[in-house]
Amino acid sequence: MNKCITNKRILTGLSLLCLYIFLQGCAVDKQVSANIASSLKKSRVLKQHYVGLSVYSLSERKMVYQQNADRYFTPASNTKLFTFYGGLKMIKDRIPALRYIEKGDSLIFWGTGDPSFLQTKLKGTAAYDLLRQSKKQLFFAPGRYSGGFYGKGWAWDDYNDYYQAEINELPVMDNLVSVVSKNGNLSVSPPPFKNSFTTDSSSQGAFLVIRDFNGNAFHHPASTPPDGYEQQIPYKVDTKTTLALLADTLKKTINLISMKMPADAKTIYGAERDSVLKEMMLPSDNFIAEQLLLVYSDQLGQELSSEKAITYIKTHYLSPLPDKPVWIDGSGLSRYNLFTPADMTKLLELIYDEVHDPEKLYALFPAGGKSGTLKNAYPKTETPYVFGKTGSLSNVYNQSGYLVTKKGRTYIFSFMNNNFTAVTAEVRKAMAELLTAIHDKF
Repeated sequence: MNKCITNKRILTGLSLLCLYIFLQGCAVDKQVSANIASSLKKSRVLKQHYVGLSVYSLSERKMVYQQNADRYFTPASNTKLFTFYGGLKMIKDRIPALRYIEKGDSLIFWGTGDPSFLQTKLKGTAAYDLLRQSKKQLFFAPGRYSGGFYGKGWAWDDYNDYYQAEINELPVMDNLVSVVSKNGNLSVSPPPFKNSFTTDSSSQGAFLVIRDFNGNAFHHPASTPPDGYEQQIPYKVDTKTTLALLADTLKKTINLISMKMPADAKTIYGAERDSVLKEMMLPSDNFIAEQLLLVYSDQLGQELSSEKAITYIKTHYLSPLPDKPVWIDGSGLSRYNLFTPADMTKLLELIYDEVHDPEKLYALFPAGGKSGTLKNAYPKTETPYVFGKTGSLSNVYNQSGYLVTKKGRTYIFSFMNNNFTAVTAEVRKAMAELLTAIHDKF
């Protein structure tokens, strides 16, 4: 009898302790909410434009603060969080690098959209090694991707800028031409493009290489480029260019064949999934994001289609989102994308639960004051406290991610700013001040 009474007292004590902890957490969250509301009210910068903010307590699994959280915003590169989650769900360990069959004395291959193939940093070589080591005749079969070289809603006048590489089924070397100046001479990579560079004596102003919009003719001023000058220019993708780059890289003849990929085509796997996702997230690489959607659709059948991949991910994995996302591309270059802060925080919760390892997850995200696009957005501290994704276009600046406070509480946040005319640096500073205050106080 005494034992039963003792056990009952223990259970009662534990219940009271749990209740105390719960009430204490609720009290802290109320203070956080009040602090945010006060900061937003006092901020001169954040009062001048359309602001959406959603803050969610991971420990309590409840919303702490919302302002315009159910309103739609242009997300810019916050879109990559959707692409990131798609990768977690659809790719197990490694990226499918190439599909192929061996038939007689021939090896016939199809692209998967793999962005890591000889990419500058990822340096995916699995597909390269397969083709280089094969003793058979090589045949490339194009046609799995029939979409546009740009996504819907992209700014076409950015065609010469590094962040807008074209989309295709078999990208090679980032789909970029790299130009570096040393001792007054231009070094061009990949080498086959070197003969496509000409001087333009009528060009004035600072040294800049400009590509023709519809082709791979590159022009630059006759003046000597400054030493150390670097530029990356998207090249115009087409099958002929792809074959030329492959032939030059492999030192082999690459033939062309018209053939539908059979269902039993083999797959060669390349770069580790997480290394590709990290390389997309930290520098906010648009090229990787767009190509990954094609990689995802490779898992679904014959056609490589960004739209097909997005529809599948929305249908199978995004039903928990509170609002219906308008998701158009993989990178966020499209102005047609529209997400709510509430959607972003829920998505980040899904990501957190999917990875199920905060340390591993945070290593894949830019860290405030330390790495990626958040390196200069927050103070440099011994231990970063913000891990998230930025999103920036003209008059748009967003951050969505995880905030870890000094007392060890974790909040998911989505802080979205649209239609501002202030300098982006001012908006970024105001955001950092608000989130840093939560970190310091709670």
